Amino acid sequence: MGISGVEQKNYQNNLSVQNNKNHATHAGTANGAAKTEHAQRLLEAEEMAAFKKEIYAEIDKIPRDRTIANVAIHISEEAFQNMKNDPKYREQIMSVIRRDLTSSVAPAPDCSLILSVGATLKDYRGDSWSVNNDAEFDIRSQNSFYKKTTTKKNVQKQRLREYMEKRAQAKKAQQKLFDEKRRKQEIEKDRLSQLEYHEQQMTKAAGAYEQHFQITDSQKSTYLQKQFN
Repeated sequence: MGISGVEQKNYQNNLSVQNNKNHATHAGTANGAAKTEHAQRLLEAEEMAAFKKEIYAEIDKIPRDRTIANVAIHISEEAFQNMKNDPKYREQIMSVIRRDLTSSVAPAPDCSLILSVGATLKDYRGDSWSVNNDAEFDIRSQNSFYKKTTTKKNVQKQRLREYMEKRAQAKKAQQKLFDEKRRKQEIEKDRLSQLEYHEQQMTKAAGAYEQHFQITDSQKSTYLQKQFN
């Protein structure tokens, strides 16, 4: 039995509608997956940004040794990811950074320091040189994750502060020596006073003793004279 023209047209229309629905469903699924993937990437980016801020704040709290005038720290994206995923690796990296920032660095004083952090601990390295080669520091510290510099004015303030601290320490040591000398003098003075007092007491005792025997002898002489007379 043949299909009429009307039926053929209705069949084609229904087939077209179904195909459009299938395409729409497939497109919707694809768009949904793309949106989910995009949202996941945004979430990961936000988490990494927050993690980097946390690392920066932790580094910024580490006190620099006085020999370090300028410092820059490069951390690769792979290093950040490994630090974020592995707390042990993060602690290892922060430990070596803390060690290098708080240690005296050659050539001292007033040196520039650059630390580089890679994917593994073996990739970690540090370079330092005199601030007289600041041009090299400026070039190599570009786009660094962390950077702190000291101006000449701040260097002068630091040197003045160190001078005043050393001067205060010298005065304190000098005062301590003076106090110790004075204490010894007071002790010697007390010793001499006690010695003089004991000598005076002995002199008085000796005088009293001699006077006692002189009186006794005089009494004996008077007694004998009376007996013979």
